[in-house]
Amino acid sequence: MSGQKLFHRLVSIDEALQIVLSRVDLKPRGVEIVDLNNALYRVLASDIYSPIDHPPFDRSEVDGYAVKTVDVAFSTELNPTRLRITGVVKTGESGEEYSCDNGAVRVSTGAIIPRDCDAVVMEEYTEMHNGFVDVYRPVAPGENIATCGSDISAGDFILPKGTLLKHEHIALLAGLGFKEIPVYVKPRIAVFSTGNEVVEPGRKLELGKVYDVNGYLVTQFLREMGVEVEYKGVIPDDYELLREFIAKSLVEYDAVVTSGGTSAGESDLVYRVFSELGEILVHGLKSKPGKPTVIAVSNGKLLIGLPGFPLSCYMILVRVIKPIIAKLTGVKYVDQRVVVKLPFRIRKNVGKTWLIPSILVESSEGYVAYPVSFSSGSIYAITYSDGFIELDEEVEVVEEGSKVVFHAFTERAFTKKLTIIGSNDPLLEYILVESGLIYTSRILNTGSMGGWLATIRGEADIAPTHLLDENTGVYNTTLLEKYGLRGKAVLIRGYDRLVGFIVQPGNPKNIRGFKDFLRSDIRIVNRPRGSGIRTLIDLNLKKILNAENKPFDRVHEFVKGYTYEVKTHTAVAYAVKTGKADVGVATGYVAELYGLDFIPLTWEEYDFLIPREKMSRPEVNSFIEYLRRLELKDFKFAKYYRIPRDIGTEKKTSS
Repeated sequence: MSGQKLFHRLVSIDEALQIVLSRVDLKPRGVEIVDLNNALYRVLASDIYSPIDHPPFDRSEVDGYAVKTVDVAFSTELNPTRLRITGVVKTGESGEEYSCDNGAVRVSTGAIIPRDCDAVVMEEYTEMHNGFVDVYRPVAPGENIATCGSDISAGDFILPKGTLLKHEHIALLAGLGFKEIPVYVKPRIAVFSTGNEVVEPGRKLELGKVYDVNGYLVTQFLREMGVEVEYKGVIPDDYELLREFIAKSLVEYDAVVTSGGTSAGESDLVYRVFSELGEILVHGLKSKPGKPTVIAVSNGKLLIGLPGFPLSCYMILVRVIKPIIAKLTGVKYVDQRVVVKLPFRIRKNVGKTWLIPSILVESSEGYVAYPVSFSSGSIYAITYSDGFIELDEEVEVVEEGSKVVFHAFTERAFTKKLTIIGSNDPLLEYILVESGLIYTSRILNTGSMGGWLATIRGEADIAPTHLLDENTGVYNTTLLEKYGLRGKAVLIRGYDRLVGFIVQPGNPKNIRGFKDFLRSDIRIVNRPRGSGIRTLIDLNLKKILNAENKPFDRVHEFVKGYTYEVKTHTAVAYAVKTGKADVGVATGYVAELYGLDFIPLTWEEYDFLIPREKMSRPEVNSFIEYLRRLELKDFKFAKYYRIPRDIGTEKKTSS
């Protein structure tokens, strides 16, 4: 095949790192002195020791009176000690002329402590009149005084070289009197996106095109690492043009990073340009995603080709490229990996390391990583995920509860949040936004059953649920007994939402009920097992098949599209909108959203399962309180919801 070239020998991620780090002399370009105001995201080039004590003198932590503790040792409310006020020391004054030898000295917060004083009495426990002060309680030596060097002593080790300076580091250095500091010279890196399908944001998006994500992702990622980086734009799939831009950039910059065009197809030109301009070190990783990663060296300068799909690009940036760039910037690389539990079984192919974007959840037994089922082209998963788990290439099955390695995208992955696991719903999202809880919450749309299981494992703070019991026709409450949660969890009454059939405008297939699902000219779109909608569909289909003496375990033979499952209500509507299905069951708002027809079926009870031990959490209480005050007047899909009188209260269950 003309112009096509197979991958070089595929290597593991760790082997790729070893190859690059052993073959290329990666180090900072030098050291320079910069003003502290220009030090943000610069990397310290030397260890920093404190030149002074901090605080640089004994100072008062309160407004009050500096005293000798022996003088006020027997002070009480009924028998205060009266001392003469010998002076006043305000913040910023030297106070050298004052002493506590013959009385008390009035001091402001932050003021120096005069000679012979060993404590400060808070102003609230004193009363001043006619040049004297009455002290109504004793104080211990050192009380309300920050002694010289109690925070930092002169000569103390403060910051190590290799520290990427952020606002808190700069504040510390300023407090110790540093005006200038030594930092490594920033490496200069050029970033390109490639591909005929890639369009710069702001331009009209034509059919078959996508907006450039990776150019901005890579540029800002490198900038946060202390790189002087320039985004050079999108280069089309043109070999000569690509070669020209990269060759020119190798003269001006210390490294070039591209995304897209790194596979082995005829239109994947990056590795061909890299091989002409330098020596290929890595072409192809034994990982999924991330296989089409290429790294080369040209006269000591790095050429890095990243995968074109954004999520794949991001994970390779974190796992492979970050430690390489750290060598160039001089920053101390910290591998933010932890061992976590897997909440369910995963089967994978042997021979490839799997990188799976995941959300980190804190449970009673440590961290649990919930895999997020996004394709490597996802952009939402970049912010929705906390990081990714890494499953070893030699493993075929990872069992539920297994320990796996988790790589965090940022340190924020480990901050505690309100964890909501279960059914998805737009009104729930509206509640979180309006209450302000959205900024301290993480939402995992696993379906109602997933929420119940997460509650059993101690992973969910709140589990939204709308599961119908086929034996009783009751939503949610009977499941407390079934899953052994009676007394361990409570069901908080939520709201009702209207669900029904989503069909094409005008209902051209004349769909009226579940029985129509069995027609040969009807194809449905289904929801995953464990979701409330799937339970509703299965219960109705089971009744119909039983009446016709057909086994339910063969339902996929009788209902076209039964195995076509999508994760969300909007995905149901999209499937109908695009003709992939004739009908699906979802909440009414998605029909309005996509301009489809809606045939109401029933009102679901959408409740919230909460472990009793989590009921004391402030965030959980805030959620319940907002639920009780919920109004729908500003919610744009209000007509598909209704609020019961007992919303926000514990649902009564029969014993």
